[in-house]
Amino acid sequence: MPAPAIIDQPPEALDKVYAQSLFELAEAEGGRPRLEEISDEIDHLFELRGMDPQGTEFFRSRLIPAAEKIKVLQASLGGKITPLLLKTTLLLARKERLDRMWRVFTAFQQMLDEKFGKIEVDVFTRFPLPPEEVERLRVRLQNILKREPIMHAYTDEAMIGGLKIQVGDKIMDASITTTLRRMCDRLIESGSDAVRARADRIIEDK
Repeated sequence: MPAPAIIDQPPEALDKVYAQSLFELAEAEGGRPRLEEISDEIDHLFELRGMDPQGTEFFRSRLIPAAEKIKVLQASLGGKITPLLLKTTLLLARKERLDRMWRVFTAFQQMLDEKFGKIEVDVFTRFPLPPEEVERLRVRLQNILKREPIMHAYTDEAMIGGLKIQVGDKIMDASITTTLRRMCDRLIESGSDAVRARADRIIEDK
């Protein structure tokens, strides 16, 4: 049986607070080299997670005490990642927010990309996009935006189909749900015009 797919949600405000703290501390500690060192470590952790998707239940579980999670993290990550990144991870565990760890890491990577001139692009679809489709979209956006897009693909169960692309605070919505809503709006508007025109003709006939 294939391993279940790992589907992340976009970072929320609280995730960005932790990521900002990590970013500022890393920048103060060693500037860009330290930021990139932590970024590489985060990439490696994401790769390890991809090889064992079921291991994510350890981070999400509310049945495992925080103290137990801290012991496991110290044993598995101690000496393998920078003390600052380990400290952030242990802090999340103590605060019972270890389930947010991957979103915090994602927010950190986004901040790093923005710092050095790249642009974050969030793509939302009903079902996960194949990697080749994400790459094809990345190339198209790079030609349009004239910047290097850093792609983040998410799923949105509320969508019927199509896709939504968010670049900064701008959203390009090509979802079927939005298309249907616009069609309904046009029908209602055109229907109202027809009713008004019919009433005008009746008045003129009298």
